[in-house]
Amino acid sequence: MPAMKESALTRLARFRPRGLFLLFASATLALAAGWGAIGGAQAPGARAAGSGLPRTADGKPNLGGIWQVMNTAHVNLEPHSAEAGMPGGIGVVEGDEIPYRPEARARRQQNYEKRAQLDPVGKCFLPGVPRATYMPFPFQIAQTASHIAIAYEFAHTGRIIYTDGTPHPGPLDFWMGDSRGKWEGDTLVVDSTHFNDRTWFDMAGNYHSDALHVVERYTLTDGGRRIDYQATIEDPKVFTRPWTIRMPIYKRVETNLQLVDYDCVDFFWSDYLRQKK
Repeated sequence: MPAMKESALTRLARFRPRGLFLLFASATLALAAGWGAIGGAQAPGARAAGSGLPRTADGKPNLGGIWQVMNTAHVNLEPHSAEAGMPGGIGVVEGDEIPYRPEARARRQQNYEKRAQLDPVGKCFLPGVPRATYMPFPFQIAQTASHIAIAYEFAHTGRIIYTDGTPHPGPLDFWMGDSRGKWEGDTLVVDSTHFNDRTWFDMAGNYHSDALHVVERYTLTDGGRRIDYQATIEDPKVFTRPWTIRMPIYKRVETNLQLVDYDCVDFFWSDYLRQKK
């Protein structure tokens, strides 16, 4: 079977260029002629009767805007006690415990013991999926009928979810995976695959292999002020079965709010060069 040709947007998703917010704005605007405000143009009377949700011109829930998770999942997905500089949390994993294979659990413990040195995010690598969603930084969604672009404040991270019905391309290796979405009623279902094995799920060393497969569900609720988020994680090399995390994502509504550049690569190299002096 011949390899599928990469689109320009797929090539964009493979890299982490500087000024990603501008690139994302340009790419997304080019996707849909006539697209309006940053979240996607709304049709007249866009709040459908009975649902109370803001909707785009094609009738889908309008996910556009700036959002942020307000929990401690970035510290540890599982229930955890507070440590110096780290808040405790009740966890977001269904059943509380991640179902590791015995040998994989041993590696997870090794990761935990050396987490300050080994966490990929601490080295300014892209956080991966689903970790990018619950990093302690906001992110912005821009929505069209055929694509959804997400710009994360942390480290110029970007992601494009294709909702145009195209399949995953041939074997690739992405930090953020390849994401294909579809609407099931008012829920956006995103299937992501083609990951590398170099990201973690949190600061506690929970990890995966290159066999990672993630299915996310974004359900807009509370009049458009909250997204009920769910991610089901499958990786037969590391886990005994699929497992699921759940959490709310809240819309940020401050006046004149925008993503502020957080270029941790610059911070990393500044610290490195300072230590070399």
